[in-house]
Amino acid sequence: MWVIKILLSGMSLLFTLLLIGIISSNLWIELQTQDRLYSDISKVPNKKIALLLGTVKYLRRGNINSYFKYRIDAAVQLYKAGKVKHILASGSNHTSYYNEPVDMQKALMARGVPAHAITLDYAGFRTLDSVIRCKKIFSQETDIIIVSQKFHNKRALFIGDFYNIKSIGFNAKDVPFKKDFKTTIREYLARFKAVLDLYFLKTQPKFLGKKVQINFS
Repeated sequence: MWVIKILLSGMSLLFTLLLIGIISSNLWIELQTQDRLYSDISKVPNKKIALLLGTVKYLRRGNINSYFKYRIDAAVQLYKAGKVKHILASGSNHTSYYNEPVDMQKALMARGVPAHAITLDYAGFRTLDSVIRCKKIFSQETDIIIVSQKFHNKRALFIGDFYNIKSIGFNAKDVPFKKDFKTTIREYLARFKAVLDLYFLKTQPKFLGKKVQINFS
């Protein structure tokens, strides 16, 4: 009987510590990044590069993913307003049938962004990979605009801070909570994982490779 009590006490302690860790991580990220987010295009400072974070284009039922559509809208808005010279579209390409960067490229070009202003990062498997690779592989720039939804931008900025990237976020239109509450819940856990990756596990991108020179002309 005493063994069960010890196990239950241990599980309760672990759950409490986990909960504290999740809440603390979210507060940390919120406070550290809240003053570097933009939603008004007229107030966004000019930068050379926009890092466009990828996501799946189509949902299981074949409908276009609103997160994808709104991110493309935001990236196009930045480029056409002259706020950035180049867009680095970073996403996953883990199978021959799934290619986020190419989907983003096609969507951007369909909206008038020229091919020479777009570079693809096929190894942006996670937000951490995309942010680190932007600095170490592609731009070597430490002053960028990150494009995604507000909740996602905060985590990306937090990762950028760890790697001394002077980043700001341009917020794509968000998806209402009632339509996708699962993403909000996952983000709480993703932020906790980001803190673990950066400060405890020292997680690195799955792939790095040779440097790629971006042409800004």
